[in-house]
Amino acid sequence: MKRKTLYILVSLFILNSITLYHYLSSTSDYFHHRLRRHSLPENANISLTVYQNSPSFPYHANNVSLHNVVNKPWPISPSYLPWPLSPNNITYRSCEAYFGNGFTRRVDLLTPKLRSGGGGGGGWFRCFYSSTLESSICEGGRIRMHPEKIKMSVGGEELESVIGRKEDEELPKFEFGAFDLEVNEKLGSRKKLANESFLDQYLKKGSVSRHTVRELIDSVQLVGANEFECSEWIEEPTLLVTRFEYANLFHTVTDWYSAYVSSRVTGLPIRPRLVFVDGHCLTPLDDTWKAMFSSLRYAKHFHGPVCFRHAILPPLGYETALSRGLLEDLDCRGASAHEVSHNPNEPITARISEFGEMIKAAFGLPLNKPHPTSNHHNVLFVRREGYLAHPRHVGTVQPRLENEQEVFDGLKKWAGSHSKCKVNVINGILAHMPMKEQLRAIQEASIIMGAHGAGLTHTVSATKEAEILELIGVDFIRPHYALISKWKGIKYHPMYLREASAVPSEVIDKVSKILANLGC
Repeated sequence: MKRKTLYILVSLFILNSITLYHYLSSTSDYFHHRLRRHSLPENANISLTVYQNSPSFPYHANNVSLHNVVNKPWPISPSYLPWPLSPNNITYRSCEAYFGNGFTRRVDLLTPKLRSGGGGGGGWFRCFYSSTLESSICEGGRIRMHPEKIKMSVGGEELESVIGRKEDEELPKFEFGAFDLEVNEKLGSRKKLANESFLDQYLKKGSVSRHTVRELIDSVQLVGANEFECSEWIEEPTLLVTRFEYANLFHTVTDWYSAYVSSRVTGLPIRPRLVFVDGHCLTPLDDTWKAMFSSLRYAKHFHGPVCFRHAILPPLGYETALSRGLLEDLDCRGASAHEVSHNPNEPITARISEFGEMIKAAFGLPLNKPHPTSNHHNVLFVRREGYLAHPRHVGTVQPRLENEQEVFDGLKKWAGSHSKCKVNVINGILAHMPMKEQLRAIQEASIIMGAHGAGLTHTVSATKEAEILELIGVDFIRPHYALISKWKGIKYHPMYLREASAVPSEVIDKVSKILANLGC
């Protein structure tokens, strides 16, 4: 056993070393042509000069931002599979194309210009496009942000201080030049990084009313090196994230997933920093952002122009497989990393499990914890309780199960008299629990049950032995948690209700049958 563990640790060390090498090669040498290049289509008509490869990016020692931040390493995850830096063999609309690195088309908008005496200068910008998801992960270097040119609320306030604030005030509106990209030459007039043709092809508006990542890139102007002055430099890789439904767990999980995938696709050797380019107030879910990534700041909390050595723009959460799969026929089944690696052509994925393990590891929870024995089971009843979620929320939630308390009390009484094994029914009032305790309750549960609601999104972090029981009212027949269970590879049991309430004895009978299959 010790020999096997040592072999795994050595293998992971070698893998991380290779990843670090490729990353440093990409940012200091711009990949030295090692990755395949994709030119823009002829009809893109990008109105800018495309510079040749540059062997290095200059380092500025002045005004370097450190802020005593610890750059967090990636956790060792049992479900982790390598993310190919050159994903040549990933098939369109395959499971890996949806959930992993399906961003197979690389488009360079700007590469550093060679200097006459050797070496390089100026910024760079490129996007990785997924034809499966019809979205792009974009990244660039030597990017400057002007917070005063982004019209939105400050963000990061205590919720109680901004009650009644409109959502439109919290979403960013970018003036042209809100972001700059340095070029190593003098420019006579202001030039845009990307034109409408590029945006329409690689950052499609889709069904969202406002595509904030597209708008951000549309605001980027090219500036000469003589104009590129910064009040602060961020040297570490940084995600620039814009959020919409930031207080809802399901939609926030889609944003977490987008940020995680973007970090892996761009080959970051450490967990990146994070900047919220929005004006939303604080929510309890911010703690998970902080735990998953190396640091967190709000764009409006910077003073003066701030420059990023390496900035990454993740797609909107609406563009991830977690959201797209609700509308498309996405036939992927969750499996172990071992099964996926040995059956690459099967419609299976381990990416959702990998992501769920990342969330748990961020809070220091063990990933190889033994599942409860067959004579001791936790039944986690995910409850819907009122709480103040955002400035436009009244603090009450729409009931999905009108007699939820009655059903819970009935289960609790039944469990107390269970003779064959010990059954513990957990009162899962998740909205009032710290995230680490929510995840611990999910991890220790044999059955996760409840009416349709965002709390069941925690299925992504459940163990492979857990089973899901969803109580589905007549007005809430939606596929979210059946699909997540399928993509995760765990058993899902729907219980369709005849009306907005449930018969406690029928729920108890359903739970009893699931436990019987678990040996209880």
